Amino acid sequence: MANTDQNEVQYNPQEVEKAAQSHWEETQVFTAKQDDNREKFYCMSMFPYPSGRLHMGHVRNYTIGDVVSRFHRMQGKNVLQPMGWDAFGLPAENAAIDNKTAPAKWTYQNIEYMKTQLNSLGFGYDWSRELATCKQDYYRWEQWFFTRLFDKGLVYKKNATVNWDPIDQTVLANEQVIDGRGWRSGAEVEQKEIPQWFIKITDYADQLLADLDKLSDWPQQVVTAQRNWIGRSEGVDVTFDLVTETAGLTQVEVYTTRPDTLYGVSYLAVAAQHPIALEAAKSTPEIAAFIEECKNTKTTEADMATMEKKGMPTGVEVIHPLTGEKLPIWIANFVLMSYGSGAVMSVPAHDQRDWEFATKYDLPILQVVEFKAEDAETANIKESAYTEKNNLVNSGEYSGLSFQAGFDAIAEKLASLGLGKKSTNYRLRDWGVSRQRYWGAPIPVVNDEAGNSYAVNAEDLPVVLPEDVVMDGVTSPIKADPEWAKATHNGMPVTRETDTFDTFMESSWYYARYASAPNDAMLNPNEANYWLPVDQYIGGIEHAILHLLYARFFHKLLRDEGLVSSDEPFKKLLCQGMVLADAFFNKDEKGKEIWHAPKDVTVEKDDKGRIVKAYLADGTEVQHGGMIKMSKSKNNGIDPQSVIDIYGADTIRLFTMFAAPPEQTLEWIDSGVEGSNRFLKRLWRLAHEHFSACKEAGAAPSLQLDALSKSQKALRREIHQTIEKVTDDIGRRQTFNTAVAKVMELLNNLQKANVEDDQDLALQREGIMAMIQLLNPITPHICEQLWHLLDGEGELQTSAWPEVDKAALVEDEKLIVVQVNGKVRAKMTLAADISSEDAQAAALAQENVQAFIEGKTVRKVIYIAGKLVNIVAN
Repeated sequence: MANTDQNEVQYNPQEVEKAAQSHWEETQVFTAKQDDNREKFYCMSMFPYPSGRLHMGHVRNYTIGDVVSRFHRMQGKNVLQPMGWDAFGLPAENAAIDNKTAPAKWTYQNIEYMKTQLNSLGFGYDWSRELATCKQDYYRWEQWFFTRLFDKGLVYKKNATVNWDPIDQTVLANEQVIDGRGWRSGAEVEQKEIPQWFIKITDYADQLLADLDKLSDWPQQVVTAQRNWIGRSEGVDVTFDLVTETAGLTQVEVYTTRPDTLYGVSYLAVAAQHPIALEAAKSTPEIAAFIEECKNTKTTEADMATMEKKGMPTGVEVIHPLTGEKLPIWIANFVLMSYGSGAVMSVPAHDQRDWEFATKYDLPILQVVEFKAEDAETANIKESAYTEKNNLVNSGEYSGLSFQAGFDAIAEKLASLGLGKKSTNYRLRDWGVSRQRYWGAPIPVVNDEAGNSYAVNAEDLPVVLPEDVVMDGVTSPIKADPEWAKATHNGMPVTRETDTFDTFMESSWYYARYASAPNDAMLNPNEANYWLPVDQYIGGIEHAILHLLYARFFHKLLRDEGLVSSDEPFKKLLCQGMVLADAFFNKDEKGKEIWHAPKDVTVEKDDKGRIVKAYLADGTEVQHGGMIKMSKSKNNGIDPQSVIDIYGADTIRLFTMFAAPPEQTLEWIDSGVEGSNRFLKRLWRLAHEHFSACKEAGAAPSLQLDALSKSQKALRREIHQTIEKVTDDIGRRQTFNTAVAKVMELLNNLQKANVEDDQDLALQREGIMAMIQLLNPITPHICEQLWHLLDGEGELQTSAWPEVDKAALVEDEKLIVVQVNGKVRAKMTLAADISSEDAQAAALAQENVQAFIEGKTVRKVIYIAGKLVNIVAN
C-alpha cells in the first residue's frame, strides 16, 4: 500500500476507504483458519434478512461486532467474524408478488446489493464462510437433522389451534399478533385448527432453565425473560370425577400451583375446544355459537389478562375431591386448549381472573386464605381477589396451616385418594415448526396412503424447494403443484409434506455452520468445537426470548448428536439499543398523518436546540413528531449510503460508537455526524504535519525517556492513560463512546503541545501511533492509511495492541486542593510522595488559607493523599 504524498493533506474518505478495502482484500487478513496453538475469538452479529438495503440498526449492530473483532485480533487472538443471510421468510413472498418476480431471484439480488453495502462500511468479515439459509447446501443439513430428531422421537405431528393470518396464509406466533392483527399484513387474525409439526423443546426445559446460571455475561433482563418464558412451577395435578360420563370422559384433570386454595374452588373452567364443551355444543346452539366466537379470541397473555371474561355453563358437573360437593363446569374464553389439559380449577376469592368471571356470572366466591395483618383493613373479596399466600381458613381439617404446610398436606391427601399428585409444570410449550408458506425449507417428511408419516431417507436429501415459480398471492406454489408432492419412499408411492420450516429453524444453528461447513456433513466436530461457543454475540433485545431460546435448544440437540461438545452456544451477549431520528408529519384533509423524510424538512431551533418550527421546501409547515425509532412507516430512516457518500464509512462508524453507549438508544443528529467528520480531518491533518516534520528532520527521532521535561512527562502520561482507558473500555466494559472521548481528548492535547525539538517530535509520534492503533477497530480505513504513511511496522490489523508503560503513569507531582471548613481556598502542587505532615504544613502556609483561619482555632487537619487537605477551624 503506497504512502500518501506528504503534500496531500486533504482528507478524501472515498479514496482512503477504497484503498484500505483493496489492501484488506489483497492480504485476506480477515480469513480465519483453525489453529490449535492460538487462542480463538469468535465474534458474531445477528445476520440480516436480505430486504434490499441496510438500515442504521444494521450499521450499529455490525459496527459494534467489527470493533470487538478488530480489537481482539490486535490482542493476538485468532479471530472469526462471519456473515450470512437469513434468507427465507414471508417478506420475500410478498415482495415477489408486488414486483412480479420469484422470491429466489428477488432474494439473491438483494443479497448482492447488501453485501456491497457491508463491504463499503469496511466490516472485516471472513466471506469464505458466507451462507444463505435459502441455499441447498445449508437447508439440506437442517432437513437431515430434523430426520435425526424424528428417529429419536423428538418430533411429532398433531392438530393444534393456531393464529392464522388470512392474508399471508400462514401461522403466526403469539408475539406476531399485535392488537389482534398480523404483524405484517395487518389482517385480523383467526383461530384455526390445522395439523402442525412440533419439536419437543419441553424435554429440555430443565436444562434450558438450569443452564441460564452459566450465562453470567448475558444482560440480566434477557436471562430473566427466558426464565419467565420457560416458567417452571411446582404444583399438583388434581383429578375431579364427573358426576355423569361426558364425551367419553369420567374425570377432568387440572394443574394448580395453589392446592392450598382447593376448598375455595367454586367452578371448573374449560376451553372452548375441550371435549366437554364440544359435546355440550351438540345440543345447545348458544354454546355452539359461543365456541365459534372463541375461535377469534386473542391468545397472548397480555390480551387475555385485559379482555372481557366471557363464558357459558355446560350443564356438566364434577365432584370436589375432598368435600364431595358438586361443582359446575363452565366454558371460559380465557382458557386455552393448548395449555395443559384445557381445564382449570377456579378460585374466585384468590385469583383476579376467576374473580372477574365469578362476579359477572354470580358464582360463589369463597375465602380460604386468611388476610395478612397488614392487609386486614384494606382487603375485601367482594371488591377484588386476595392473591397473597397465608394461613388457610374455611378449609376443614387444614384450617390454620401455613401455605406450605397446607400445600403439602392437601397434596398428600389427594395422592392417598388417587385423585392427585405433585408435579412440575412449565409455561414453555413445544416448538411448532410448520409454516404454510412457500419460501422456506421443505419439511423432510412423506406420508403414505394410510396417513403414516416417515422421515425422508438421508440419501434422498435435500428435499429441494423449486425456485423458478410464479406467485399468485394466495397458494404456496408447492401446495398448488401436485406433481411436486409425488415421491417414493423405500419403493412405495408417498406424498411429500408441503409445509415448510419456521425460519427460526435456520437462525437456530447458523452460528455453528459458520464454524464448520463441510460438503458431506452438517458439521465437522473438530473444527466446530475449536470455534464454539461464540465468544461474543451481538443483536437486538427484541430477540431476547424466541431466537435465543431456540438457538440454545438447538445447541443442546447438536451436542446430544455428538456434533458439538459445549452446553451453550453464546458466552457473551450484547444487545444494542435502537437508532432514533427526528420525525415530521402533517395531516391530509381526511386527518391521515403524512410523514416526511427529515432530509426534506427545514427546521428552526431555539437557543436550547429545541425545534420550534419545521417546514417543507414549499413553505408548508409540518409538526415535529419527536425523536423516535427509525422506520419506514414514519419515513424517518437515514440511508447509510447517503452518509457514506458525503462523509465516508469511518465517520458513520465513529458517530455510531461515540453518540451513546451500545446498549442504549442512539439519537441520529446531523451535527454529531459532522463533528465526527471534523475529528477525523483533524487526525488526518496532524498525522500529515507530523510526517512532513519527520521528513524535514531526516527521520523520525527516537524518544529518550530519561531526558523528558516536566511537560513532556505530563503529555506522555496522558498518552499511556489513554491507552489504559481505551483498552479497558473496549475490551472489558464495552463502553465504546468513552473510549472515543478519551482519544479525542488526547488529540486535542497533542495538537496544543509545542513541537520545538526532537523529543517533542518523538513524543508526538508516540501519541499519534497510539491513537491510530486505538482507533483502528472503530475507524479502520483512515488508520490503515495513516499507519502506512508513518511507516508503521507490519500490518496494522494484526499489529500488537499498544501496551501501557506503567512507569509513565507515575506522577512526580500532584495538584492538591485545600479546603477550610469545606470550602476551597487554595490549590498547590506538591511532590506525589510527600508525607502527610508536610502536606498539612504546606496547606496551612498558603496565604489565602491564612486569611481564613486567622483568629480561629484549627481543630483538625485531614490529608487525603494526592487529592485534598481539609482544615476545620472555628
